Amino acid sequence: MSERKVLNKYFPPDFDPDLIPRRKQPRNSQQVVRLMAPFSMRCNTCGEYIYKGKKFNARKETVEGEDYYGIKIFRFYIKCTLCSAEITFKTDPKNTDYSAEHGASRNFEPWREEEAVEEEDRLAKLEEEENNPMKALENRTIDSKREMDILDALQDIRAKNARNERVGNSVDLLAQLGMEEVEDAEDAERKRLEEEDEKIVRGYFSRIPVDGSISGTTVTVKRKADDSEPSVESLLSDSTRALINEKSLALQAPKKKKVTGTNGLGIKIVKRPKPS
Repeated sequence: MSERKVLNKYFPPDFDPDLIPRRKQPRNSQQVVRLMAPFSMRCNTCGEYIYKGKKFNARKETVEGEDYYGIKIFRFYIKCTLCSAEITFKTDPKNTDYSAEHGASRNFEPWREEEAVEEEDRLAKLEEEENNPMKALENRTIDSKREMDILDALQDIRAKNARNERVGNSVDLLAQLGMEEVEDAEDAERKRLEEEDEKIVRGYFSRIPVDGSISGTTVTVKRKADDSEPSVESLLSDSTRALINEKSLALQAPKKKKVTGTNGLGIKIVKRPKPS
């Protein structure tokens, strides 16, 4: 029996994926996805409460003609758990949240709460300024002081950036000057060494005119060094020289003189005279 959960499938030698027919789907087809309710809501048909995190098999599609700075907006379709009424909600990239669209109302929307609080504070401030001129003058003074503090902080930041830029430029200039000085010293040393080498070469090789030549023909003359050339033994190390001396002494050992009329055992051989 073959394995059910295999990773490698068999493909025959004559398999051609181009021959597989492709399904033609509409441009904006709906996809079935598994998701959880992104916020708590109440069904408008039966009044059933759907808490946040409840799982649904939803249909997802892309909203045509709507986007937020190039970000696509998706719409999701779910059904009420009690009356099976259709509920739709969309993604809201502006507030990084979701917004209820049809079939249900959201129990709490945090950004709307913030907007309501800000609006209430603004209306209360305007009403207080209308009834109390001194309060209006005090608020204007506080606003002007805040603006002056912001401008001072901005000016300090600009001055600090300009100072850092000047310091950076001066450091770069010093580094560049230091590199130029080092390069100049290296060039001078290299030029001096080249001149010394050229002088030594001119001392050993020189061109002199040939005697009696009319066309100014010259020949190159190689001069011998004033110092005598060192011997080979002087170039060797002490250990090598000692080893060579030992070998030479071993080769020059005196040989024993051969005693005439004796053999290897020391027996003297006497030749008999030939009979006449």
